[in-house]
Amino acid sequence: MEEKNIHQEEENKDINASVNEECEVCTEEVNEEIEKEDNVTDINEKLEEKKLQDEVDSLNDQYQRLQAEYANYRRRTQQEKETIGVFANEKIIKDLIPVIDSMERALDACEDKEDTMYKGIDLVYKQLNDTLTKFGVEEIESQDQDFDPNVHLAVMQEAIDGVDANKVVMVMQKGYKLGAKVIRPAMVKVSC
Repeated sequence: MEEKNIHQEEENKDINASVNEECEVCTEEVNEEIEKEDNVTDINEKLEEKKLQDEVDSLNDQYQRLQAEYANYRRRTQQEKETIGVFANEKIIKDLIPVIDSMERALDACEDKEDTMYKGIDLVYKQLNDTLTKFGVEEIESQDQDFDPNVHLAVMQEAIDGVDANKVVMVMQKGYKLGAKVIRPAMVKVSC
């Protein structure tokens, strides 16, 4: 009986060992399954995170573009307002320029510069010029300048010794600009 018990114990040990091995294999399989599930969960979480990050990046990009668009819109409307303000008076200014021309001719025609009539016309002329300057009107400098068809209107050409070609040699009528826009080009005589 002892032998049976010993034999039985050995069988029990073998069975226990085999059960333990099977348990270990099962445990390993379960651990592998859990690990796979964890990996799948990690991958799904990472994918979800990536999707959310992409969405945040996309929304951020849209927001920045919208901000830039709005800043451009504000700048453009501000420029338009300034331009409208400057050029709103253009018609009146165009009509006042011949008055300035007439005053200059009257001042040139006066022989007595001490006469009160001359002084009165000169005072009004200066006042009108100051007012136009305040509104952005400026005279186009032309005398001895290179001819520029954007601001000059050549009405005569003459070959003059010692003067380079395409130089303005005489201003026949002053030109004026309102900001960067030419209101009236200067009528000039150009060397050839």
